[in-house]
Amino acid sequence: MKAYIFPGQGAQFSGMGLDLYEKAPEAQHLFEDANEILGFHITDIMFEGTAEALKETKVTQPAIFLHSVILAKTLGESFKPDMVAGHSLGEFSALVANGALTFEDGLRLVSQRALAMQKACELQPSTMAAVLGLEDSIVEQICNDTKGIVVAANYNCPGQLVISGEIDAINRACESLKEAGARRALVLPVGGAFHSPMMEPAREELAAAIENTTFSKPNCPIYQNVTASAIINEAEIKANLISQLTAPVRWTQSVEQMIKDGATLFTEVGPGKVLQGLVKKINREAETASATIESAS
Repeated sequence: MKAYIFPGQGAQFSGMGLDLYEKAPEAQHLFEDANEILGFHITDIMFEGTAEALKETKVTQPAIFLHSVILAKTLGESFKPDMVAGHSLGEFSALVANGALTFEDGLRLVSQRALAMQKACELQPSTMAAVLGLEDSIVEQICNDTKGIVVAANYNCPGQLVISGEIDAINRACESLKEAGARRALVLPVGGAFHSPMMEPAREELAAAIENTTFSKPNCPIYQNVTASAIINEAEIKANLISQLTAPVRWTQSVEQMIKDGATLFTEVGPGKVLQGLVKKINREAETASATIESAS
């Protein structure tokens, strides 16, 4: 069974999407539509902008979404997913790919999500840290025992967990994690504590936008970050998307479940190869590939 997976924030690079724009006529009008919907020329930043300009949350999230969704649309007849999943932001790309969301609605939601998260980050300084080489349960226990807000945020693969929360709490937790034997506990250069209770203001703002958006019945299940299980019910999809901002990304568990349900090939659609690397660390036997515009022709 074919699983298609969609990357999240951090996969961006300068020049992203330019090959699609130049090689696929159907991609051009989608990029132009995106400029209209967003109210600024995101294509200029994607194709020619600096890494710094691309790092702005209001740019990064729509840019990755556009690269992923437009690439999926150029795959034509060869794009027949049996199941989809996305890492955090990538969940919105996955929902356009499986027909639950239109391109336009998906882009509007992603833009609103980015702005809401940016606002939440500005309310209170917060951050995230990558923890390598410890069992999930030990990381969870140390987060629970640490004073202040600090939670497990991204279960990326066995031995790689990202924690999220208040800056002081993150620093305290990192010290405790190193003492407990973590190979690394490294604060990440991110704008805020994503997938933690500190995103509650953003969750509330996004909830209203999601509730007002029409979701269609998807043509294949999505394995959502919040539950790590196959979902096809529109109301459940909406509820999970709303919870996603303050809940952890259960990527390890999602991939394990997809394999259990018959996934044999994981094709990453979008910039970079981060998710393929994680899939291989979750299950060495899993087959992975990158979607390319060449593979469509």
